[in-house]
Amino acid sequence: MDATPSAHAAALWVGLHLFLLLVLSVLVVRQRRAHGGVLGDDNIPELTQAVRAFGNATEYVPGGLIAIAVLAMAGATPMVVHLMGLTLFAGRVAHAIGLSRHGGSSVLRSAGVIATWLAYILGGVALIFYAIP
Repeated sequence: MDATPSAHAAALWVGLHLFLLLVLSVLVVRQRRAHGGVLGDDNIPELTQAVRAFGNATEYVPGGLIAIAVLAMAGATPMVVHLMGLTLFAGRVAHAIGLSRHGGSSVLRSAGVIATWLAYILGGVALIFYAIP
């Protein structure tokens, strides 16, 4: 059985998000090695920021990827899957960059939160729409 265009779209976004999580994980390891940390953040601001950027992504990405996969299975158009994937990915990248550069509030961090929430809203609405026969 051949995969649908929506499944191909979902595969793209799942793959990109996995690489994003990997990059954020590598950044945590780099900070740990640079500062000799093994567990936690040792109250080192750069390590704290890297840990939180990774942790925040791991809090939001799985729910978004589940939505993307279910949208593809429910017969959503590839455009809907791509819109959800792009919005979530852009939000997560912006948030990670913003948090990595500044421990406090930043424009990128705020934009990342907004884009992530928009992706969740889009995904939720689309899932409900495709659930109604």
